Amino acid sequence: MEMENFVRELEEGHFRVAIYGSARIKEDDAEYKRVYNLARLIASAGMDLVTGGGPGLMEAASEGFRDGKKDPSSHSIGLNIKLPREQRFSAHLDIKKEFDRFSDRLQNFVMLSSAFVVTPGGIGTILELFFTWQLAQVKQMSSKPIVLLGDMWFDLVQWVRGWPLRKGLLDEADMELIYLARNCEEAFSILCDCHKHPMEGRGDFCHEYRLKTK
Repeated sequence: MEMENFVRELEEGHFRVAIYGSARIKEDDAEYKRVYNLARLIASAGMDLVTGGGPGLMEAASEGFRDGKKDPSSHSIGLNIKLPREQRFSAHLDIKKEFDRFSDRLQNFVMLSSAFVVTPGGIGTILELFFTWQLAQVKQMSSKPIVLLGDMWFDLVQWVRGWPLRKGLLDEADMELIYLARNCEEAFSILCDCHKHPMEGRGDFCHEYRLKTK
């Protein structure tokens, strides 16, 4: 499917949440259940979901979205990637798109999504986080929240504050582009706030969550 037709399939004006996360985490893991619950909340609110379309936490998200979906105009969208060891599509997706290049896939995550939730993951997930964060930093995408879900990210944020920020390699304003959430309820609260009150022009957006990055 050509990209233009792919985009036209989606309802205009829908709020879409991208969930980044590991393909390696299994169904019996607490992180799997957390992502499932968050995606179920996203679906119940009539938002769209965008994931990498594969197994692990991507599967948890698409499964939770399926189980929470009430609005037939909401979609679960999978942006898969061709890998040497084939990554299968989740069975719970409404719309599927496969990419040959990570760069093209990342650009489409950013183009399609209104907000981003980063759940635990490895190199691929960390790449997605920093790619999205940098585009926000240099204003190559409109203001969209980047929510870091779970304890894994607190040490990373402290490292960024303790080293590159302290040495002047980035600005305090760059830290205000990310939000820390300890559980899916906090993450969902940020998403709902953003959905109702877009970040653009609101210096006080989710102030209590910004404080948690310090």
